[in-house]
Amino acid sequence: MNLVELAVNRISYSQSQNGAYALILEEIDGKRKLPIVIGGFEAQSIAIALDQEIQPPRPLTHDLFKKLANNYEIKIKQVIIHKLVDGIFYSSIICVKNNEEEIFDSRTSDAIALALRFESPIYTYDEILDKAGIILKKEIKDKRKKKFDESFKGFGIKELNKKILDAIENEDYELAAKLRDEINQRK
Repeated sequence: MNLVELAVNRISYSQSQNGAYALILEEIDGKRKLPIVIGGFEAQSIAIALDQEIQPPRPLTHDLFKKLANNYEIKIKQVIIHKLVDGIFYSSIICVKNNEEEIFDSRTSDAIALALRFESPIYTYDEILDKAGIILKKEIKDKRKKKFDESFKGFGIKELNKKILDAIENEDYELAAKLRDEINQRK
């Protein structure tokens, strides 16, 4: 069984499940994408790990875990999405301390949130990509073609920056990310 390295492509709203998100992973040296349905809190944690500009006022669970692991010199060597049963992905986190490996069962969303924080590689098996992977016919090449969010139409950059700070203070990271994207599109 061949391991295939993956990277996070993006997170988007799930078209199939209300209140859920689709985490899209892509193979590093290929065209296949692996969509995984995750919950809102997990999507928020992954989005914060991807965007270094957003710093929550208090650590999220995955940030706390990283701090504890670092204090006890535990490293995450890699994450492997090793099984797919009835549409549910199963993952393992391979940790190392004092050159000894320990494998922990994990929800895939948690494993990925931690892998991003530890800058650890994410893998799956070819069979899983063959079974659940997709190839998108047309990728959006130019993200700048996105329209401005109409709900932010009356606000200037300075006001949007203040709204980002307010959103972070209220721990509404999804809104903070939308505001950040709006500002970036206007530049």
